[in-house]
Amino acid sequence: MKRAFSNRLLLVAVVVVGCLTLLCLGQLGLRLWDFHTLFRPDRIVENFRSMPDIFRSEDIPKGPNVYPLETSPRALPESFRFQGRTMLLKDWLVASDTTGMLVLADDKVAYEQYFQGNQQQSQAISWSVGKSFVSALVGIALADGSIRSVTDPVSDYAPTLKGSGYEGVPLQDVLQMASGIAFSEDYADPDSGINKLGETIALGGSADAWVAGLSQAEKPGRKHHYVSVDTQVLGMVLKGATGRSLTDYMTDTLWSRLGVECDGRWLTDNNGAEIAFGGLNLCLRDYARFGLLYLHGGRNLMGEQVVPEQWVQQSVHPSKDFLRPGRFEEEGQPNLGYGYQWWIPQGDEGEFMAVGVYGQFIYVNPVHRVVIAKNSAYKQYNVDGIRMEYEALEAFRAIARSL
Repeated sequence: MKRAFSNRLLLVAVVVVGCLTLLCLGQLGLRLWDFHTLFRPDRIVENFRSMPDIFRSEDIPKGPNVYPLETSPRALPESFRFQGRTMLLKDWLVASDTTGMLVLADDKVAYEQYFQGNQQQSQAISWSVGKSFVSALVGIALADGSIRSVTDPVSDYAPTLKGSGYEGVPLQDVLQMASGIAFSEDYADPDSGINKLGETIALGGSADAWVAGLSQAEKPGRKHHYVSVDTQVLGMVLKGATGRSLTDYMTDTLWSRLGVECDGRWLTDNNGAEIAFGGLNLCLRDYARFGLLYLHGGRNLMGEQVVPEQWVQQSVHPSKDFLRPGRFEEEGQPNLGYGYQWWIPQGDEGEFMAVGVYGQFIYVNPVHRVVIAKNSAYKQYNVDGIRMEYEALEAFRAIARSL
């Protein structure tokens, strides 16, 4: 009798374990399928406004006060010039797979349109536009004393980086994408570092642990080499310095003070660590508010200093020769310079940009007092994505100069 009961109990245990295994394998398979179809042409638009529904994420609740954006509609230019040809603005919006664009002129909404099913409350994935938000958090952490200096090694704040290629690398070099780390950002190469990192996250692995396994390719502080893992390290530094998650720290120090009108979401890995290099999801109006914050030297619409003004200036001006714009041509255009997680075009209007893969932008033009936020789901990014980004810059310039 006891043996029969034991056998039945064993059978039940085997069935339960088998079911749990199948469930885990099913979830794993679903995560992999979601990852590998993320940019598929027939899914990309819906995916880009639904990332927190597909992957794990944490809330970034808005503050109690919304600072409204005034509206003053203005006509945009009908066309712009790029590389010797004229393009109609309405055709460019379609060709670049725009899902939303908002133009602020003199702090007022001059233009706001949504496309392909996106709406004013849609949470759009920022991709690398989120890097500029992480930079702002670093500036705030320096101001409140959580971080002592940009000359400190990142491994002082993130001990798991000791023994890695990041050990001893100054925070400033990581901010300027000059860490010297060995990593490939080629989205078209399935074996590149960026795709391997994404696959690790999709399979339930730790983003931070994966980054801590990287080695150095060259000495830091000598060459600009854009790699998303540098921003993940900034996230690790912020967590170590403040003792808080990025979500909590951003909520208290930035999001609750910006007067935003939407909650945000930050994608995380299975361990709950935020994907610092590109997991931020916000509505278009709040991306524009962030651009406005930097246009006003770190002050919000009520005039309160949220990000230190000195940090804003340091962030949008290259401090070393290898970071300045116009050193070479890329896609037939003067290359963009780099600051602290912001891109700087060549020119005399003080422009700076946050740029995300597949066509995400925050463009700021201080001379013309214009901020442009644009979300897209550019399907051909792996074919001519860099050219598309330079084309967008010329469209933004034409808009800013016309207003």
